[in-house]
Amino acid sequence: MHSFQKIKDREQGLQRRLSARQMSMIAVGGAIGTGLFLGSKFAIGFAGPSVIVSYAIGGLITLLLMGCLAEMTVAHATSGSFGAYAEHYVHPLAGFLVRYAYWACIVLAVGTEITAVAEYMRFWFPDAPSWIWIALFSAALIGVNAASVKAFGTVEYWLSSIKVFAIVAFVLMGAYVVWGGPEYGVRHYVEHGGFFPNGAWGMWVAVVISIFSYMSVEMIAIAAGEAEEPERAVKQAFRATLLRLAVFYLLSLALILAIVPWTRVGEGNSPFVTVMQVLDIPYAADILNFVVITAALSAMNSQLYITTRMMFSLSRAGDAPAGLGRLNRRGIPLNALLLSTSGIALAALLYTLFPEQAFTLMISLSMFGGMFSWLMIFLTHLFFRRRRARDGAPPLAFRMRLFPASTLTGLLLMAAILASTAFTAEFRLTLVFGAPFLLLLVLLFYFVRKPAREE
Repeated sequence: MHSFQKIKDREQGLQRRLSARQMSMIAVGGAIGTGLFLGSKFAIGFAGPSVIVSYAIGGLITLLLMGCLAEMTVAHATSGSFGAYAEHYVHPLAGFLVRYAYWACIVLAVGTEITAVAEYMRFWFPDAPSWIWIALFSAALIGVNAASVKAFGTVEYWLSSIKVFAIVAFVLMGAYVVWGGPEYGVRHYVEHGGFFPNGAWGMWVAVVISIFSYMSVEMIAIAAGEAEEPERAVKQAFRATLLRLAVFYLLSLALILAIVPWTRVGEGNSPFVTVMQVLDIPYAADILNFVVITAALSAMNSQLYITTRMMFSLSRAGDAPAGLGRLNRRGIPLNALLLSTSGIALAALLYTLFPEQAFTLMISLSMFGGMFSWLMIFLTHLFFRRRRARDGAPPLAFRMRLFPASTLTGLLLMAAILASTAFTAEFRLTLVFGAPFLLLLVLLFYFVRKPAREE
């Protein structure tokens, strides 16, 4: 099998313009979006107060995944990232499947973010048609991504900063309220049907939503291909991300449930806005609505960036039309970017046809590619370590602890979560959509792509 350098060489041309500071914010920006602000409402509906355990389990899987990715990314920083690692260390088919499944997942996730933005804008403009917001915000973010990688990094840094600042303020305010108010506190965790009101199964189903919420932390590995100092940036970003996610997700959910009984959380668009309305803080709901819109736009901005890079990598591997791998004079794969906006069109269509079900439908469709990619990252890491041990490779600059138990734990948990979607009415579409899609990709690889590879 060829050396990994050949993969890195064919993905040359992208500009290394992202600083370590921007990389840290980009990682957080991807992971703090609709999943936390809107998706957590659905998770609480399934699990009740035990959603804290659900997000802790999801956080553990994310921690293990980040360790595997950090190791491989520090060894090989490239925009093809875990798709390129799967191609090199597992099999070319694995690289093909991961790249396409992940690309489809994030393209659809872009749709969920813009759907959420349209949903949030109804808070202020209940009578305005949703397509106006979808068109307006989509055009702005496509423009940012088409400008330059530096423009993307700068916009993402500031959008992420707003939501990080807002969540810190929310946590401080929530802690103050819970500490000082006798009507709030941990009693809400047990008063309304107990800590596990829907049993262990309800808690486990919420783990599925938690994974969707944490998804996009892996984008830091893709962004490393355009980082100024990939090794330093990746190590710094991974550490910062893990700490922030633990604080933001677990602490904010714990405070929400201490202030508002879990049975009331589903009344509004976002649990965060519901808390502000319950506390009757003037203009707080408006401020927070602005923050959740910023969060969704930030996540969407990040997702447009990573889908573009994944399609660029597919094209340079010969697995997508050559035109999608072309860079303009600013180092942007513009054709790949335009193709990657297709999720926005799908979201707009679904939102028009099924306004009530659009968000859950987009999540179900998007979820398969993300979960499959996470599963394959754990599997690839096993192959990566085995190959390095066999070849007597030099020590890794970043090493994950407790290997192989850590990687195997992540692999088994992801397999269990993916299988669980088949038994959950809300997420049954995940496998209904995902299994045939995967089969189609295998057929494409062997009957459409393979002859082209051998020419």
